[in-house]
Amino acid sequence: MSADSQVAPTPQQETGHTPSRSRIRVGSAPDSWGVWFPDDPAQVPWQRFLDEVSACGYEWIELGPYGYLPTDPSRLSDELTARGLQVSAGTVFEHLHRPDSWDAVWSQVKDVAALTQAMGGTHVVVIPDTFRDQKTGADVESRDLTPEQWQAKTTGVTRLGKAVQEEYGLSIAFHPHAETHVGWQRDIERFLADTDPQYVPLCLDTGHVSYYRGDNLELINRYPERIGYLHLKQVDPAVIDRVLEEDIVWPEAVRMGAMTEPPNGVPAYPPLFEAIEEHGLDVFAIVEHDLYPCPPDVPLPIARRTHRYIGSCGFPSLQVGIPRTPTAEEGRA
Repeated sequence: MSADSQVAPTPQQETGHTPSRSRIRVGSAPDSWGVWFPDDPAQVPWQRFLDEVSACGYEWIELGPYGYLPTDPSRLSDELTARGLQVSAGTVFEHLHRPDSWDAVWSQVKDVAALTQAMGGTHVVVIPDTFRDQKTGADVESRDLTPEQWQAKTTGVTRLGKAVQEEYGLSIAFHPHAETHVGWQRDIERFLADTDPQYVPLCLDTGHVSYYRGDNLELINRYPERIGYLHLKQVDPAVIDRVLEEDIVWPEAVRMGAMTEPPNGVPAYPPLFEAIEEHGLDVFAIVEHDLYPCPPDVPLPIARRTHRYIGSCGFPSLQVGIPRTPTAEEGRA
């Protein structure tokens, strides 16, 4: 039995492992409000996302898809300051295994890195493009890379990490993802072996690792020096069993409830927080709850309960803000 499938300890369990340099800064992201695209009528307006994520008590956010939040640094800074929010990272996608792809990837990275830097963020989360379309689920390319394509991806991501570090003073965080060429644990381990640790930290997305029945705890304990960033997410094992058995596409899996709010799914968070404590890691832990598409009133109650649950987990290094008193209108949400 993997660590992810064990029964979760009660959140109040204390570990006694509290290295002074360990720090886990908890935040959330537009993804937890059902936002996958810069502009989509099925998504909540960006003002509502900012209002509600602040009301939950989160102090850190990601930018989400470039263009969803205002891209003018002065305007975005004003909007964030008014709500007591700070930016941890921006997000980009890469397809560096494809021929002549550098210019296209770098073009989007430059915009995201510049805005992240202007907002005082420290990371650019880099996600490999999916081999199925994220809206339709249609096949886009082969699920398997040739040796040459794999080498192009790993050397390309290393080059990308070096360029972002040197030109913007930021760190990338490579994010394994369902329906990509770096999804299964064997792919993650191979990717870590074939990229430069100096330039390619990992964004460990606990839900995407568990989506393919990987062991998050093992990855933290085997590769603590590569864990540069966290996405906190849980999956419903029963839904995942069906998804994998029937080869259900990622967008449909999300609509089926593959991602679930804690503590109802796997992996259990307390053992992961304990491992972070033991290794003394200084990381952002950004909550993501894939919900696209969803009714606009769905995200806020889930985000509030998730914030309370994480705050109850009893680990000294968890830095979770105090929820702001909601307005009467917010309280009805």
